[in-house]
Amino acid sequence: MKKSLLLAETLLVLVAAGCGAPDTGTAEDATETLQTTAEALTTQNCTPLSGLTVLASGHDGNVPGNTLDDRLDTRWSNLGKGSWIDYDLGANKALTGAAIAWHSGNLRASNFTLSVSSDGVNYTTVYTGRSSGTTTAAETYTFASRTARRLRVTVNGNTLNDWASIAEVRACAGTAAASTVVWRGDFETGDHSQWTRTQMVSSDRLALVSSPLRQGRYALKTTVYQGDDPINSSGNRNELVRMTREAAGSEYYYRFSTMFASDFPSVKTWQLFTQWHHEGGSGSPPVEFYVYGEEIRLNIGGDPGVIVWKTPLVRGQWQDFIFHVKWSPNATVGFVELYHNGQLVLPKRYIATQFSGMLNYLKVGLYRSDTVTQRGVVYHDGWVMGRTLADVQ
Repeated sequence: MKKSLLLAETLLVLVAAGCGAPDTGTAEDATETLQTTAEALTTQNCTPLSGLTVLASGHDGNVPGNTLDDRLDTRWSNLGKGSWIDYDLGANKALTGAAIAWHSGNLRASNFTLSVSSDGVNYTTVYTGRSSGTTTAAETYTFASRTARRLRVTVNGNTLNDWASIAEVRACAGTAAASTVVWRGDFETGDHSQWTRTQMVSSDRLALVSSPLRQGRYALKTTVYQGDDPINSSGNRNELVRMTREAAGSEYYYRFSTMFASDFPSVKTWQLFTQWHHEGGSGSPPVEFYVYGEEIRLNIGGDPGVIVWKTPLVRGQWQDFIFHVKWSPNATVGFVELYHNGQLVLPKRYIATQFSGMLNYLKVGLYRSDTVTQRGVVYHDGWVMGRTLADVQ
């Protein structure tokens, strides 16, 4: 089944200047392209989506917008391995591939990857391959259905030189897989209703703000002063609670973003910003993300537990986490895995993630030693809990 590529849209083109000798092709190539334009401007096994905006790593005067003009006698070109062109579809959509018409595609084969992203920051490679080198017509490259907003083509040279040259590109629509998102706590309701309850001394301590944001319209600003003790317990805190109550043997992915204010205290004591606490017991939780001095740490097993990951504390920048857990009090069954800012920083590690006979529940905000005298401010955004990595991406 063939689908027309005639889907030109109004473009916003963001580019940087390129350099080097132009990728001019040959007279024979130009003749062949013009003679087969009508047939080549179709896609095989692809229902094309329109790209609303396009940007690239650079160009030589042949601009990125040329790849959406329904013409094979125009192109985007840039010199250098790793050159990329990126399409924003305007919203998350199900994608199953890309149709690409390569400039001089009948004379050389291009090495390339396809990657997708929902936020324009974290990209996942979904296809690695080489064009056929036999045609200037659109070729379709397929991958397992992914939900994403952006499609990026990265070219790593071709069989003749290091030029990236593409005449047309379309993202291919797919059927969205059934979502297994379990819960969202992203504050887009404009209140705390996505959460089970609050533990705060006053509403300003767990305030929804419109800036800074990691996504959407609202984020949570958590503020703690020395003496804040809304539940008459140890330490000082203001936290949101979600009774997730993950069963032993269950497996989930959690995505969340955290930003520490520029004046966040530097103290050699504990300052928890995310924890899975055990029901029916006091003491340190089985899973806790916290700051100690100038480090962010992930501790498993309570006190003392095991510090399974740590990284330098960065203030004033959003920190993105994807936390993959199998919940179990059995260290041969339970495990944790962590992505930080789009990179796998903790490969799957088997460890007990629950205390025997006790379910866990989620607490987000700031909980710290009552010896800390300075004000502490932490921002939270984008909480999602799902059963697959795709759910939270």
